[in-house]
Amino acid sequence: MKVNAPQNMHAAFAEAFNAGKIDDLLALYESDAVLVPQPGQQVVGRSGIREALLVFLDLKGRMQIETLSCFQTGDLALLQASWRMTATGLDNQPIEFFSHTAEVVRKQPDGSWLYVIDNAFAAA
Repeated sequence: MKVNAPQNMHAAFAEAFNAGKIDDLLALYESDAVLVPQPGQQVVGRSGIREALLVFLDLKGRMQIETLSCFQTGDLALLQASWRMTATGLDNQPIEFFSHTAEVVRKQPDGSWLYVIDNAFAAA
C-alpha cells in the first residue's frame, strides 16, 4: 500500500486497520520508525510496531481517523489527527479508545510517504 501524499496517511492507516491487515499497516512505517501505542510507552522498529498493533487488531474494532492538520516542508511532514476506535470487550461490553495524534512522515525515494514517528496518544 503506497501513500503518495502525506495528508492521505490517516485514510490509508484506517483502511488497513479496519481490514485487519497487519502487513499493510506495517508497510506504512519506515523500518526503524517509532510508535507510541499507549501513553508513556514507545516501540521502535517494525517488529515492535507489529506486536503493539496486533493488540489493537485483536479487538476487531473499527477505527475512524480525522486529519486535523498537515504541515509539509521538503521531504518531511507533521500530521495531527483525531481518532476513535470502538470494539466489544471480552465481557461483550462496548469499549472505546480515542485520542489525538502527532506524526512525522517522510517522503521515500519512490515518492511514497512513511511514518517515522507515530504518537497515537499525543493528547495524553
